[in-house]
Amino acid sequence: MTTLDPTTDTITTDPAARDLMTLTTPDAAKLADLHRTLERRSDAADLLDIAYTVIDSPIGPLLLAATDKGLVRVGFEREGFDRVLDSLASRISPRILRAPTRLDAAARELDEYFAGRRTGFDLPLDYSLSSGFRQTVQRHLSDIAYGTTETYKEVAEIVGNPKAVRAVGSACATNPLPVVVPCHRVLRTDGSLGGYLGGLEAKTALLTLEAAA
Repeated sequence: MTTLDPTTDTITTDPAARDLMTLTTPDAAKLADLHRTLERRSDAADLLDIAYTVIDSPIGPLLLAATDKGLVRVGFEREGFDRVLDSLASRISPRILRAPTRLDAAARELDEYFAGRRTGFDLPLDYSLSSGFRQTVQRHLSDIAYGTTETYKEVAEIVGNPKAVRAVGSACATNPLPVVVPCHRVLRTDGSLGGYLGGLEAKTALLTLEAAA
């Protein structure tokens, strides 16, 4: 039984009520089992369009999201994970579920990359969040070798539009797959960092990691 204590203006619960709440509230293990069951059933019924998980990394937590086509989004905590998921729901599909097993390969390869044991990613990628020139630029980024850099101007020339330097900068700034698609390897013509979705500290850390390999 729950009552309001007039002397303290707080709600108190008697022991019998607390015991009942303990019996009716699932513990963490049970909730995890329920979630795994939901994940399996959603997969089996083809109801899951986007699977996501959050992993730890040396540059902060990363949200990984994938469709049936492949990894579609890598999000930084500074972007707001809820905003990233809302954007995926509106642009791709609202059928989103936290399903870590679907992202096991991506999580493993990122762990290997941050540990210095991997210089390239072997993951299927879904570029559906980009189109046109932006997608052309983003597809080129994976051709920039580990431990090397190109300038916005050089990328513009390589993709066949030498005057589109600003557009290259915009394509890098809006890259939906940072780290895996290495926009951090693109610098300004004067050698300065330029912008980065994860912040300049993260960009510096990634370049430093690759330089140390």
